Amino acid sequence: MTTQRTRSLGRPTLDAVAARAGVGRGTVSRVVNGSPQVSPEARAAVQAAIAELGYVPNRAARALVTQRTDSVALVVSESEERVFGEPFFAAIVRGVSSGLLDTSMQLWLAMAQSPAERERIEHHLTNQHIDGVLLLSLHDADPLPTLLEQRGLPAVLGGRPARMLQPDAQEAYYVDVDNAGGARQAVEYLFGRGRRRIATIAGPQDMGAGVTRLAGYREAVAATGAQVDEKLIAYGDFSEASGTAAMRRLLEDHPTLDAVFAASDLMAYGAVRALQEAGRRVPEEVSVVGFDDAPIARQANPALTTVHQPIEEMGREMARLLVARIRREEITQPHVVLDTWLVERESA
Repeated sequence: MTTQRTRSLGRPTLDAVAARAGVGRGTVSRVVNGSPQVSPEARAAVQAAIAELGYVPNRAARALVTQRTDSVALVVSESEERVFGEPFFAAIVRGVSSGLLDTSMQLWLAMAQSPAERERIEHHLTNQHIDGVLLLSLHDADPLPTLLEQRGLPAVLGGRPARMLQPDAQEAYYVDVDNAGGARQAVEYLFGRGRRRIATIAGPQDMGAGVTRLAGYREAVAATGAQVDEKLIAYGDFSEASGTAAMRRLLEDHPTLDAVFAASDLMAYGAVRALQEAGRRVPEEVSVVGFDDAPIARQANPALTTVHQPIEEMGREMARLLVARIRREEITQPHVVLDTWLVERESA
């Protein structure tokens, strides 16, 4: 026969944790629910008691009390192949996971590219299932930000869609990097190395990163007093294959180019491959600079000079901002823009 005593021995209770920690039951509840209204000493004592006793909160009971699910979603508007194949997304997930480490919140990941995927995800994005949403790799036509606002779900964007760059754009909470400044620095560096016919492989123009990195290129060229030659601009989708195809088009239209700024390291890697296939030496004849400072930049031959963007920090900041929104904390800065900087290697 199972008694109440043996059941409690099998599953430690909130009262048992409170007794072991030497605090009140309410203090344990506040720690478990992530409340900031607890002293560091009491929090440490409760956490030690939880670890010693192996206490596991009853999530269903907590949800009834807190009106929260303790789950947040990271929705990436890309294919599964890209999400699991490109290092940018892995770094974002590491950063988000790190940012949630000191909370009770669980992260679930969803890819939303096909209509069927989007429909399933939209059905799940309600306050019965999650407390908030992180949105990544948004394109201009994406309806998710508006949908989440209508449902009253806190959301934080990783980067901005191009439409949100307009002065009259709808306000949103977001974390981004200085895309224009990083691109400008890359092109200025190439001019400083004596290059004069500098092409660019820009990203998608319905994404904020694609638009702003191209804007940085244009600003750097204009600062020299030269006119931007539109034939020196090609477009890709941030993938290696698109960088290779764009580089081939650039060589056909402008065979005398002597440098290329690519808006991602994968496109830069593809560009180097196309240049080498065409018999052009990198960097002796054509210099190449990428953007990301992804692992592939160090593994390339030659290793890529690139613009570093702090991707993991971006993920951590996204998580921090979303947790603050969920907890209804005062947020003085809803927009976070992280610095970028140039990393010199062999390709330029």
